[in-house]
Formats: sequence, structure tokens, C-alpha cells
Amino acid sequence: MMPDIIIQWPRLCLCTCLAALALTPALAAQRVPVTSVKPLLILAIDQGESHGVLVGESATFMRGRFGTNAPIEIDVKTLSALPQSGCKRLEVTTRQNAVREAPKQAPARKELIYQVSYCRDGRFPESK
Repeated sequence: MMPDIIIQWPRLCLCTCLAALALTPALAAQRVPVTSVKPLLILAIDQGESHGVLVGESATFMRGRFGTNAPIEIDVKTLSALPQSGCKRLEVTTRQNAVREAPKQAPARKELIYQVSYCRDGRFPESK
């Protein structure tokens, strides 16, 4: 019995590692290049969540401001529906590696999380 256990364990580890590696490119491929957060807000309203990477002038400015060339990732998820049709409460998470907030500060991974109420047609719903 003991040899079977020894043989099975490496196979299980190998299969698990290969499955994890196979999923990694698929998840990275789902990150949409965007020049603003708005398309991700609309996608999250429609699909429950969205994942993007900031590109263009805004990304260039932010990279220069924080001294890093690391990509700026943006994730948006729906928290709840609002009474107005096509409107939802969303949570937005932005993150970037190797950020320096001050010149002598060591680079670190930074994350900003905030919530916003937004409508599919691009407006912010009125609070009642």
C-alpha cells in the first residue's frame, strides 16, 4: 500500500499545478485595456464584475507620478441594484506594483478601493 501513496501524491501535485497554470493566462486575457474606468463600470453593471488595465495618457501620467512602469489594474464588482433602472452600487479597486508615494519611500504595492453609484447610461443616480 505505501508505494501507491508515494506514486499518487506527485501525480496529484503535478495535476494541480498544471491546472493552476492553465487558468492563469485565461484570467489575464480577461483584463480589458481601458483609457478610463467608465467602460468597466458599465460592464460590471451588465455582468456583475469587470477587469481592466489602464492605458493611454492617464496611465502614462500615473506611472510618472508614482515612479513605476507597472500596469494599473482596475477591478469593478456590483454590490447591489439601485431603485433606478440600469443603476447599481459598484466597488472599484485599483492596484499597482512598485509605487513610490514620496521620493525617498521604498516602492510598494498600492491599492485604492472606493464605491460609486452609477447608471448604464453614464449618469450618476440622484439620491432620494
